[in-house]
This record gives sequence, structure tokens and C-alpha cells, in this order.
Amino acid sequence: MNANDNENNNASQTGRPPAGLATCRKAARLVDEVKREVFTEYQAALGANEQLLRLALNEADALAQQTGYPHLVLPLLAAEKARNAARWQFRQQFLLRSNDPLAA
Repeated sequence: MNANDNENNNASQTGRPPAGLATCRKAARLVDEVKREVFTEYQAALGANEQLLRLALNEADALAQQTGYPHLVLPLLAAEKARNAARWQFRQQFLLRSNDPLAA
């Protein structure tokens, strides 16, 4: 019997998930919470495109997971990616308005 089998047997006997699974779930909840907070902040403050903002936050999450400390890196990286997405959207709107012959 290996360690995983032993952990699974203990979990089924106590009715609780294994400790590793609980830790993973907690980490996933924290990641979702960070992404939700950054999304809300940038969506409300800048009116950023929802899909663009979601893509930026998913990219930040993927990059953070590649580091040794994703839970430390994600909040800053998510804010940076969201800020850049909002800036990009602002520039695009500006360019569209400035190139519109009817805008003048």
C-alpha cells in the first residue's frame, strides 16, 4: 500500500477529504478571490471590457503558477495585467474616435 492509498483510506473512513485536497481547494479559493477583487476594481473604475479583463487575469494566473510562489506573485501580476488591458482598451477607443471622419 502506498501513501496515496493510505491517505484515501483515511479520508473515506473519516468522511473528510485528504489534507492535500483541502489545501488545494483553499489555494484555489484564494486565487479566485484575488481575481474577483481585481476584476471588480478595474471593471468599475475603468469600465474595462469584461472579456479582455478576464483574459488578462487568466494570463496573470497562468504566469503566477509558473513561479515558485504563485500566491505571492498573483495579486501584483493580476493588477498589472488588468491595468495594461484597461490602458490598451482606452488607446483603442481613442484611436477609433480620432480616425472617425464624422467625429470632427
